[in-house]
Amino acid sequence: PQEMSNIMWAYAKAGEPNACLFKEVEDYFTTEDDQRLRAFKPQDFSNFVWAYATAGGSHPRLFKKVADSIISRRDLQCFK
Repeated sequence: PQEMSNIMWAYAKAGEPNACLFKEVEDYFTTEDDQRLRAFKPQDFSNFVWAYATAGGSHPRLFKKVADSIISRRDLQCFK
């Protein structure tokens, strides 16, 4: 998760959001397998969501999955 969020962050930061890459990663993380986002740490979520928000476009499925994953943890103390 850290590696993927760092890669997406780097593409967005460089101003080079590769549409195919962003779509592929979004599809991967919005499948029915909710376990994929469970490995994310707070900083991973932050980098990941920032990258998609910065890259532009609409990503409601991805943002909902991320929000659902964060809410499901029930203990938000790890988010400082």
